[in-house]
Amino acid sequence: MILFVDENDEDLRLDSFLASVTENISRSKIQELIKTGNVTVNGTNKKPSYLIKENDKIELEIPDTDISKIQPENIPLEIIYEDENMLVVNKPSGMLTHPTTQEKSETLVNALLYKFGENLSDINGEFRRGIVHRLDKNTSGLLMIAKNNKTHEYLADMIKNHNLTKKYRAIIKGVYPLDEDIINLPIGRHPTQPHKMAVVENGKESTTIVNVIERYKDATYIDITLITGRTHQIRVHLSKKGFPIFNDTLYGAGMAKVKTDEQVLQSYYLRFTKPFSDEIIELQIEPDEKIKKVLTYLKNRS
Repeated sequence: MILFVDENDEDLRLDSFLASVTENISRSKIQELIKTGNVTVNGTNKKPSYLIKENDKIELEIPDTDISKIQPENIPLEIIYEDENMLVVNKPSGMLTHPTTQEKSETLVNALLYKFGENLSDINGEFRRGIVHRLDKNTSGLLMIAKNNKTHEYLADMIKNHNLTKKYRAIIKGVYPLDEDIINLPIGRHPTQPHKMAVVENGKESTTIVNVIERYKDATYIDITLITGRTHQIRVHLSKKGFPIFNDTLYGAGMAKVKTDEQVLQSYYLRFTKPFSDEIIELQIEPDEKIKKVLTYLKNRS
């Protein structure tokens, strides 16, 4: 198995990362494989505690007895766009993008495998087939999927060089004071809680543009343009500014009277160049049910 590290996984321990992408192999077994030379990073052996970096090439040799495949599942997919090389799906809130050690079924990858079989890229391993970028479990919206490795590399390069436009809708706690704001704060892994990200001095440059759509008594409906795409970027930036996303319990919002499955955040707009052509693809979807529910609540209160 060959894996390339993207920015979402940077600074994770090598053993933790490999345990997350091999699913049925325990972390202790992964540590054993690393120590016995079955794992190399950029052609060299590393310790299990090595903190992986973006673009690291990890090669993992797994004994046949330890390999199991993620099972295809007949889960409906809302496909917004499709061509011979890629597709864009509308991922519902509450669905994981790919399996984890805790949840191995009912993910987007399970659904993709049922519909497309082996006709998906495998650059990021068997358990992330087709996945070029991710959305958090409770963030809904548009997600690009690669049908082959050449397209995966094309889309990953486009994302890395910021040659696409991604917009989100969100409802935040508090009345945002500026009609338009540019948040430019560095983001890295949280120093004491590795499952979270944070604004840290040595983090990666991260830029989020916020535009207010409508203000309410104690909340604001906003439009967000991502200039960079760090893990949890929108959630971290807005929380740091003192305006966490509605119902985002991980980043300090707490659960409001109107309950949803966590953060009220939707990826609703994508604009990109179709792979291997000059055609511009522009996609936009309507607000999801979670946003509609909270907006109705806020308007009725007003």
